[in-house]
Amino acid sequence: MRILLIAIGRMKAGPERELFTRYLERAVASARSAGLTGVESREIDESRARRPEDRKSEEAQAIRALVPPGAKLVLLDERGKSPTSEAFAEDVGKARDSGLPALALVIGGPDGLDAALRNGATSIAFGAMTWPHQIVRIMAAEQIYRAITILTGHPYHRS
Repeated sequence: MRILLIAIGRMKAGPERELFTRYLERAVASARSAGLTGVESREIDESRARRPEDRKSEEAQAIRALVPPGAKLVLLDERGKSPTSEAFAEDVGKARDSGLPALALVIGGPDGLDAALRNGATSIAFGAMTWPHQIVRIMAAEQIYRAITILTGHPYHRS
């Protein structure tokens, strides 16, 4: 199983991108030891539609085009539940062990995610607060790396 981190919008160069890249590279380097085939990041341009509903709909179509059939869809949404790092790692391990082709974590754009994406998806949150897009990407990349270290028994995560 591979893990896809799909985000609406482009991340600009700078310290946020460097930190995101650091955690993503760690996750990629450790993926095989956790029984994963890879970790990838994909960016989707923000829709230029006039109405927010149309933007969200167009972005949802672009997201669906990147998610392989049979993949588990996990939306990063402030309305979702806030799992512990251990629980998130357990969910990644269960998805891997069930033979799913991919687990896709999705970060929406400024307007949020289309309601139609929630059908059949799991929603998780990094707390009840709204976070800047770039910080959410960093936190997601770090939690992917942390989940891999938890699954492999690496001492990075201390509980």
